[in-house]
Parts: sequence; C-alpha cells; structure tokens
Amino acid sequence: MRKVLAAIGGCLHASVPAVALAQEGQIDVADSGDTAWILISSALVLMMIMPGLSLFYGGLVRAKNFLSVLVQVGAVAAVASLLWIVVGYTLAFGTVTNGWLGAGNAWMLIDLGNVREGLLVPESTFALFQMTFAAITPALMVGAWVDRARFGWVVGFCALWSLVVYAPVAHWVWGGGW
Repeated sequence: MRKVLAAIGGCLHASVPAVALAQEGQIDVADSGDTAWILISSALVLMMIMPGLSLFYGGLVRAKNFLSVLVQVGAVAAVASLLWIVVGYTLAFGTVTNGWLGAGNAWMLIDLGNVREGLLVPESTFALFQMTFAAITPALMVGAWVDRARFGWVVGFCALWSLVVYAPVAHWVWGGGW
C-alpha cells in the first residue's frame, strides 16, 4: 500500500509545476534598449557600405575609375534597398506559405505588425536591419567586376540577384521557410 501511495504522491508532485507554469500569453512590447541597439547596428552596416566598401574598392582601381566604383557601389546599394522595401521583405519574411517564398502580406512594408514575433523590436526596425544586409550583399559583388563591367549591367544583375537569390535564401534561412 505504501508503494502505491508513494507512486501516486510522486505523480501528483511531478504534475504541480506544470500547473504553476501555465500562464497567460505575454503581450509583446518593444524594448527600447533592443530597438536602439538594432538601429545603431543598422547605421554601422550602412556606414560599412557607403564609405567603407566604396573607398576600399576605389582604392583597388586606377585613379580614372575611382568615381565609377563609388557610383556603382552606391547605385547597387540604393537599388537593393529599394527592392527590399518594395518586394524583398515580404518574399523573405512574409507569412510562410509553401516554404519557398513568403506570402505577399507586406508589399512595400504596408502591413507590418507592431512587434516582430519572437523579438522585442518593432517590425519596421527589423525590416530596416535586414535591409542593410540585403544592400551590402550585392554591393560586395561589385568588387568582383571592378573595371570589367558596364554600369547598367552591374545594377541590373544585382537587382535581379537580390530578388531571385537573396530573398528566397533569406526566407529559407531566417524567415521560417523550408
């Protein structure tokens, strides 16, 4: 009889923490410290693109091509940022539908939530942070064809690459796809 009572008591004792830990869902509120850190990090990445990469790649070429490299890096970063705002964010971080791409629920960053699920930063801040990496990735490729490609081809290729390669891979890795 003691063994039976001990077993019942052990089961009751083991089930008590589950009741104590059952709580209402928390309401996500943006944390000002996290938001400030994400914004500072975004500014640092943007500074790494324009003066950093531009001057680095400009130093690798002859003096006559210096301005061309500055314009290429700036244009590629601008086009990638614009594409990210228009369609890239929703393709990478939209609602997961089929695993390949996000749903089109945030075209032009229109239907963003207050706080990104699972984080303590506003979704608009998260979109800005991710945009900086969407912009620096094709800007890094400019160094591969410095002095070798025309301006229009560079910008066109980087725009296409941002939509066809970067957005789906970002969805697969960070956006909950696959």
